[in-house]
Amino acid sequence: MKITDILQNSKQAFASFELVPPLKGNDSEKLYSHLQPLMDFSPPFINITCHRDEIKYAQNQDGSIRKTLIKKRPGTLAIIAAILRKYEIEIVPHVICGGASRQKIEDELLDFNFLGIENIMALRGDAQKEQKSFIPEIDGYHNAFQLVKHVKRLNNGIFLDSEELSMVKTNFCIGVGCYPEKHREATDIQSDIVRLKEKVDSGANYIVTQMFFDNSYYYSFVEKCRQAGINVPIIPGLKPVSTLKQMNILPKLFSINMPQLLLEEITRCKSDIDIYNLGIEWCINQSKDLLKHDIPVIHYYTMGKADNIKQIITSVF
Repeated sequence: MKITDILQNSKQAFASFELVPPLKGNDSEKLYSHLQPLMDFSPPFINITCHRDEIKYAQNQDGSIRKTLIKKRPGTLAIIAAILRKYEIEIVPHVICGGASRQKIEDELLDFNFLGIENIMALRGDAQKEQKSFIPEIDGYHNAFQLVKHVKRLNNGIFLDSEELSMVKTNFCIGVGCYPEKHREATDIQSDIVRLKEKVDSGANYIVTQMFFDNSYYYSFVEKCRQAGINVPIIPGLKPVSTLKQMNILPKLFSINMPQLLLEEITRCKSDIDIYNLGIEWCINQSKDLLKHDIPVIHYYTMGKADNIKQIITSVF
């Protein structure tokens, strides 16, 4: 079932989750051990992240430099197959521009379609660690809205090699991401919303936000989007902070403003355990406030951990 249909037909608010695939070398039991505590809540859908290959440079004996691609996690198809083998649930795989040509992206989408996947998240992805800004692959896409257009063309039966093969139309419901406090590369929130509208106008059916810790940013962002003519569902995404290190890293990585009250509470914590429990309590309060504003679904970023998310869902839903 498409995410938009799930949202339209749901009679009560629910939680969805985003999973990070386990590191390569683990088997499917590692995946299930993380997933099972969340499946106890019967989520209508889960998202599966993907990560571009990392680049490692090494010097050959003749002094030349060779580039090696390092894949740290199983492929998305393997993760989907493992989940479908054990559970009946709608899966939303992430598709990224980073590290992929147009043909590679199309091949992946056709594999998803062959498996009966009806939903995807179309994302640009991050730049490589050694890059100052995002650089697409040769014959790749610079922006997510170009990827959205590609998926939309597949839904209309238009393929890269359509002159050679007789194709069946795909039927993907397309999700895209957004930043309630603006993307770190954006000049301001208004220019970021203009870029978001490009994705919606290109065919995106719904939006999922990046994490935020102050709900007022989400409410303000939704209002600005509606004023800009963006009328598709905007699903809030939350993540409970769990360590002091995250408090230092997350604002820089995702251009997030930490509420002063949260910072003050953090300073009173004497250990990461205290911060972990504070993160759960803060996320519970955020979730309850969102539900009071008639938000139909809250999307939780699990980051490979389930215990804190389970405590939050138990208290909220």
